[in-house]
Amino acid sequence: MERAGATTLKGNPLTLVGPALKAGDKAPDFEVVDTTLSAVNLAKTGNSVRIFSVVPSLDTPVCDAQTKRFNDELAKLPNVEVYTISMDLPFAQKRWCGAFGVDRVKMVSDHKSGSFGAAYGTLIKELRIESRAIFVVDKNNVIRHVEYVKEVGDHPNYDTALAAAKAL
Repeated sequence: MERAGATTLKGNPLTLVGPALKAGDKAPDFEVVDTTLSAVNLAKTGNSVRIFSVVPSLDTPVCDAQTKRFNDELAKLPNVEVYTISMDLPFAQKRWCGAFGVDRVKMVSDHKSGSFGAAYGTLIKELRIESRAIFVVDKNNVIRHVEYVKEVGDHPNYDTALAAAKAL
């Protein structure tokens, strides 16, 4: 499934691969790798409330800010896990976390297969990177909040996603 024009980069329309998920949908399974190169799938993310924070690349200002914001917010959310998903290599993710003291967010890379992007509808066909999106998943693996950010360079609505996570 492809969604032409579903996202833009500097106003230029791009195609997203995968479904447009919505609140109430069952969270799809996926396979990514963490910074130790270990496989991570939906089951391995546990059964707590999870925020999947999807970014194109940590080496861009908005992705950097988004990941740092969720890392800071986790200090106030003891029963929530945050996973940042990008196409960045696990080595780059680990280096970036060390450079900026990001120690609460779990970093996972979709670089091998694009499994997360294809399952969650965030894989940009033309660039083979992730589009910016936020998914809040409850302990029963039901999606409770979704935001696909239309313009890749824009920030998501952090407050709405955090409120959805706190409500669970």
